[in-house]
Amino acid sequence: MIYTSETLEGNALMDVAQHMCASARTAPKTRGIDKVVTLVVTGDDILALADKMEEIDERLNGSDRTFFTRNANNLRSSGAVVMIGIKKYFYGLNCTDCGFDSCESCSEKNGTCVFSGIDLGIAIGSAVATAGDFHIDNRIMYSVGKAAQEMRYSSEDIIWFGIPLSVSGKNPYFNYKKK
Repeated sequence: MIYTSETLEGNALMDVAQHMCASARTAPKTRGIDKVVTLVVTGDDILALADKMEEIDERLNGSDRTFFTRNANNLRSSGAVVMIGIKKYFYGLNCTDCGFDSCESCSEKNGTCVFSGIDLGIAIGSAVATAGDFHIDNRIMYSVGKAAQEMRYSSEDIIWFGIPLSVSGKNPYFNYKKK
């Protein structure tokens, strides 16, 4: 049997996406409480996500397009997008780093616990390290997460980030300019 590079690279991309989700899951968490959520987006769902990113850019910036549109174009050349999010949670540490007097106060005023952001960042870092170990091009994108939130990827209150993945001759997420 002969396997083409297209088939093998596509399989590798999905395999790495699965490993990235596992890396996010096993990353250290505050007080050992796991509120991380992962999923993988492919095919037409990537295109819908990119369209939503452009819609957000137009709504927020009119004709002055920003990184939302640039990232949407990057997304269209991706084979998969790993989504990593965290459910809103208050860890009960009453550290006041959120700017409120207590976790209860933060919750009442719809604030966000700083430890949620820390746990999310560690999970994302673990996932992209895994992609790097396999030499899969990737980039962490807030804009993808914002689109996923607006598209209601979950009925729960989740902070999302997206990590598009690519296997190609040139990393599509970075522009290399000649000097």
